[in-house]
Amino acid sequence: MPELPEVEVSRLGISSHLVGQTITAVIVRQPKLRWPISDELKLAQGQQIKAVKRRAKYLLIDIGIAHIVLHLGMSGKLRVVPASVQPIKHDHLDLVLASGKCLRFNDARRFGACLWQPAGELLPQLRNLGPEPLTEAFTSQHLFTLSRGRKTPVKSFIMDNEVVVGVGNIYANEALFMANIDPRRAAGRISLQRYQKLTKDIKEVLASAIQQGGTTLKDFTQSDGSPGYFRQHLRVYGRAGKACEQCEGTISSVVIGQRNTFFCPRCQR
Repeated sequence: MPELPEVEVSRLGISSHLVGQTITAVIVRQPKLRWPISDELKLAQGQQIKAVKRRAKYLLIDIGIAHIVLHLGMSGKLRVVPASVQPIKHDHLDLVLASGKCLRFNDARRFGACLWQPAGELLPQLRNLGPEPLTEAFTSQHLFTLSRGRKTPVKSFIMDNEVVVGVGNIYANEALFMANIDPRRAAGRISLQRYQKLTKDIKEVLASAIQQGGTTLKDFTQSDGSPGYFRQHLRVYGRAGKACEQCEGTISSVVIGQRNTFFCPRCQR
């Protein structure tokens, strides 16, 4: 599933093609995605795109009267192509632009979404979200305060979108390894000092992943079709049974919150 870095890479890839353009047509080939596409999406025709923003794993295309809110789900891809290019299988939606190009949304599994958020309103999916991890609002004190009394594993804690948005499975594994924290430890039993290191490492791993174009494991590619290269920098994720690069011990794997979790028993405590 595309995580925050992959969504941010997609935003960066499409923004220059969209901002300032007028939407001349909306073509919906498959309205039944994770949530049905609203008929209000047709109101986007004739509107100018003012900005392309991101909140958590959602992309928000600002057209003044509303935001077109996109979620990539598990397999969604966004491409900017000439509008004359024939759609292929699973190309469910086109936003046709005055430039002669279109933003095309492809989603084989149909777990993605295209939602309509009128100006001044906030969709339920965007309510009760924690701070963005790459902003000053995300601090070690924030994590420490919210964690007090929590028995949930720290990995599940930092993946909770009400605590902080966008720290998905891959990057939670990597940040906890960098901070030398066992992902199974109760969130409430971790000190402020250790949260200071973890906060720094979450920011570092996410920023590095964005710089490397995200992580391509199976479905994700950048908007130009190229893969994300952060996979080459993964130190624990997907490396169960292999040697730890830090201590040469063996990387272990357990399931936490129904997600595969990778860690080094020697380095992480």
